[in-house]
Amino acid sequence: MLNYIWLGIAALLVAADQFVKFWAESSLSQVDTIALIPGVFHLTYVQNFGAAFSTLQNQRILLVLGTSILLVLILILLLMQKIRSPWLVSSWSLILAGGLGNLIDRIFRTGGYVVDLFDFRLINFPVFNVADICVCCGTGLLLIYILFIERKEHHRFEIRQEVKKYE
Repeated sequence: MLNYIWLGIAALLVAADQFVKFWAESSLSQVDTIALIPGVFHLTYVQNFGAAFSTLQNQRILLVLGTSILLVLILILLLMQKIRSPWLVSSWSLILAGGLGNLIDRIFRTGGYVVDLFDFRLINFPVFNVADICVCCGTGLLLIYILFIERKEHHRFEIRQEVKKYE
C-alpha cells in the first residue's frame, strides 16, 4: 500500500514540476530573471540541454534512453512491491518523479532541453527545477538509508530469522 501512496505522491510532483516549467516558459522567459532576494535567490529562465550540472550537453538520445530504462526498472520494482522499506520506497519514488519530470521535457520540448528556473546565486549554484529537487532529495534519502539504516534493518531481519529457528 505504501508503494502506491508514494507513486501517487510522485505523480503529483511530476504535475507540479510540469506546471512550474510551463509557467517559466510562458512568463519567466519573457523577463529572463526575477530577483526574489537580490543577489541570493532569483527565478531565471534557462534551457538546459544536458544532465545534472549541465553534464552530457547535447546528448539527448543517451539521456532519454538511459533515463527511460532506469525509470522503467524503478517503476516495476515499486509496482511489484519488491521494495518494502519506507526509506527506499520514498527515495526511489522521488527519484522516479524527478527523472520523469525531466524526461518529459527532453522528449516533448523541441531540441530536447529541460527548463530550469531556481537560481540560488549566493553560492553560484547551477540553476535547477522541481524535478531536480526530487532527484536530489531522493538520492539524499537513499544515501541516508545506505549509510545509517540498512545495517540496522538487516540486523533486525537476521535476529528474526534466528528467533524463528528456535520456535
